[in-house]
Amino acid sequence: MLTLEPAQTVVRPHPDQRPHAIVIGSGFGGLAAAVRLGARGYRVTVLERLDAPGGRAYVHHQDGFTFDAGPTIITAPFLFEELWEMCGRKLSDDVDLRAIDPFYELVFDDGETITCGGSAEAMRAEIARVSPGDVAGYERFMRHSEEIYRVGFEQLGHTPFGSWTDMVRVAPDLLRLGGLQSVYGLVSRYVKDPRVRVALSFHPLFVGGSPFTTTAVYCLISYLERAHGVHFAMGGTGTLVNGLVKLIEGQGGAVRCDSEVAEIQVSSGAASGVRLASGETLRADIVVSNVDPASTYGRLVARSARKPSTSPKLNSARYSMSLFVWYFGTRRRYDDVAHHTILLGPRYQGLIEDIFKHKRLAQDMSLYLHRPTATDPSLAPAGCDAFYVLSPVPHLDADVDWTVEGERYRQRVEKRLSETLLPGLADAVVTSRIMTPLDFRDRLCSHKGAAFGPEPILTQSAWFRPHNKSQDIDRLYLVGAGTHPGAGVPGVLSSARVLDSVVPHASQLAQA
Repeated sequence: MLTLEPAQTVVRPHPDQRPHAIVIGSGFGGLAAAVRLGARGYRVTVLERLDAPGGRAYVHHQDGFTFDAGPTIITAPFLFEELWEMCGRKLSDDVDLRAIDPFYELVFDDGETITCGGSAEAMRAEIARVSPGDVAGYERFMRHSEEIYRVGFEQLGHTPFGSWTDMVRVAPDLLRLGGLQSVYGLVSRYVKDPRVRVALSFHPLFVGGSPFTTTAVYCLISYLERAHGVHFAMGGTGTLVNGLVKLIEGQGGAVRCDSEVAEIQVSSGAASGVRLASGETLRADIVVSNVDPASTYGRLVARSARKPSTSPKLNSARYSMSLFVWYFGTRRRYDDVAHHTILLGPRYQGLIEDIFKHKRLAQDMSLYLHRPTATDPSLAPAGCDAFYVLSPVPHLDADVDWTVEGERYRQRVEKRLSETLLPGLADAVVTSRIMTPLDFRDRLCSHKGAAFGPEPILTQSAWFRPHNKSQDIDRLYLVGAGTHPGAGVPGVLSSARVLDSVVPHASQLAQA
């Protein structure tokens, strides 16, 4: 049987003769990389397979409601401010970031609450209310968190780990700060009350890790939030995406949607461009992939161009959990519900082990409820609320048929919310959509439908994580949640900062 290949479009020389960088994927990592490359003299083309930019930060507009598909919490605004400054602008020119205080409302299964506030005084008072004997331990923990932050984030977060010697150099500091312990283990050294332990240890779930196995280096998140706050972009997180696209276009770059990359082309061991699913080819001097590393090497790079060990190593890694997300709008407002609420189930460690270790969908659940209309009512019609509720679930190694289980699980989430935070919810919902691990795999090209790439355990961090500079292919670079330093908005933005150290300046390529 004759198979017809897509006709290839002849690409003629571009009038802009700056070295050309192609960025595959328009998540925050890809967009930040594009801005940084533009500032360093490259002509940049960002290629996005979806119909709009953003990747995990895609925006859904439905029935008058606006739903951010992914990131809802901004904890390191200075990383965005730096991108705007590179373009001679201010972040505030394009984006209105609002500080959220308190950060989160934790609601336990027995009805007890802990309000995680923005000020040290407020948090001390809350710890004293719940467990007076843990105040001194909490303060010692925060000092430890700050020390980890100074090393793990400020010194290492944007440092490339291209050699094992880089890991040897920092190992003493990581071990001294508790890198061999888990987040929960380190927290438990300082506080005793189980509720306070939960309040100080849940953060790894925001970056795809179990508090019981994620390296304690991630305790730095507690100080990161304290030092820089928790913020929300008015209009939704998509306003940050749109702002970054404007920066790229202002540099003379381009963001092309509906442009799926089928192959990264390699010539003489170096990335030389891409072939699109349409058959069009684009030449490039460097290629940056914001696609999951396992998908980058397993789907976009020909087997002959990569090391034999690369794909098996990535496939056998331990991957983060996935997510079930329900986006919904209500015909009424729930004004007593905070912007960020964490609704905990009856089990903490047992539920997390079901998700990460046993790979089974438990009958109980813990939920993160995002109510952006608490801060920005414009995201819903007048008198209505927009919501996003997230439940951590196993990735696709679990024996779950989400084509069947998706709606059943949504109903279970709805029931749980109706019984707790949102009475009368079933009658109030006027618009609805869900996202399951299948969407992470099929829509976002995430290996095993894992929402955050490799799990952030010590042996999959820093040098052990997929490198930002490809070891297989020259002039191929990786950014995003699956690379160093890891997942979460600060992590993916920092992965783009690493490129400043490993990608040659455009003037160097032009002279080569």
